[in-house]
Amino acid sequence: MSRKQQLHRPGPQPGPPADDTGCAILHVDMDAFFVSVELLERPELRGRPVIVGGAGARGVVSAASYEAREYGVHSAMPMTRARRLCPHAVVLPVSHGKYSRVSASVFELFRSITPLVEPLSLDEAFLDVSGAVRRLGRPAEIARSVREQVRAQQGITCSVGVASTKFVAKLASTRCKPDGLLVVPADGAVEFLHPLPVASLWGVGERTEQALARLGLRTVGQLAQVPVVTLQRELGNALGAHLHELAWGRDPRDVVAHTPDKSIGAEETFETDVDDPEVIRRELLRLAERVGERLRAGGHAGRTVSVKLRMANFKTITRARTLAEPTDLARVIYITACELYEGAGLERVRLRLVGVRVENLLPAGEAPRQLALDEPESGWREAERAMDQVAHRFGRGAVRPAALVRRAADGDGRDGGDGRR
Repeated sequence: MSRKQQLHRPGPQPGPPADDTGCAILHVDMDAFFVSVELLERPELRGRPVIVGGAGARGVVSAASYEAREYGVHSAMPMTRARRLCPHAVVLPVSHGKYSRVSASVFELFRSITPLVEPLSLDEAFLDVSGAVRRLGRPAEIARSVREQVRAQQGITCSVGVASTKFVAKLASTRCKPDGLLVVPADGAVEFLHPLPVASLWGVGERTEQALARLGLRTVGQLAQVPVVTLQRELGNALGAHLHELAWGRDPRDVVAHTPDKSIGAEETFETDVDDPEVIRRELLRLAERVGERLRAGGHAGRTVSVKLRMANFKTITRARTLAEPTDLARVIYITACELYEGAGLERVRLRLVGVRVENLLPAGEAPRQLALDEPESGWREAERAMDQVAHRFGRGAVRPAALVRRAADGDGRDGGDGRR
């Protein structure tokens, strides 16, 4: 590591602090976020390989602990392959409602530091702290404070990259994982970038990496020495110019403050194709419960409900309906989803996957007060919020609709695997 860059781990650090002058952009990334949240309730699993994801034959890894990653397990990998690579790993089902609640608290902390917070996912964000320096100290000091507060408030760790550009800040957080802080001085960005493999550059996928390898370009520094016209001839005008700029640490993008989620959904791939409408309706109920929980956890309500239906031959259709008023109630979502499924004319067609999504979101406090279908003045809304509280305290599955209890007892499904495949 260059003497101009400094990697901070927990505990005292030798040497003078890195120069963070002009480095107002932070990239904060939670460490193995889904696994870390699960370990809050399962501390006995710390230090062991843990995988979060769908456990069925078509399940996919959503997250893996660093112990599991040592065996080659990574997110988006088929669960069957992950189990082969690490057969002694503990596999836990996905619980997005739980992760959403922790994420909301973490982002509340971010926004107490600066209004310029750009979420990338539930577990990572860019922060522009230029307006907070006078109040909270230098960027590196703010980054240290973020790490300490996340650990103290949530019991999980994060890694933070500090740099003058978004691209370099994100690379820095990746290079200091887990539980680290890396400052890349503004005048040290090129020195930091050039030893890295070309695959580190944003926009270099597998095919582009192969094209660059054919040119003998394997590091960012090698790419940087190639004339931009040569890169444009080989890769196209836009990509060639883009990679040339990044290779020299130039990234003009600003941190863009949060834009509200446009939709929230969940989907499930069946272990075997299903043509039983009762089984499919029970799956729609489970997904509607999950979507409703995530809507309420995020403080959202939505006006449009859609279903996704993928047949055994992989042909996929979607159907959507816009409601008279926005909703965050699973019962409304479920009834609408069932009607859309029935209206699609696939009640005896073998399905591989089903999904439920709510779109056209707005803050729940701004939504008109709506009753669920056939809901009395007090009833479904209060029941669903009570279920949220029980799930938050005891975990998903502590309370659930009777149809889903019957489903588990009948052995025709599983209670895991969120569907963002």
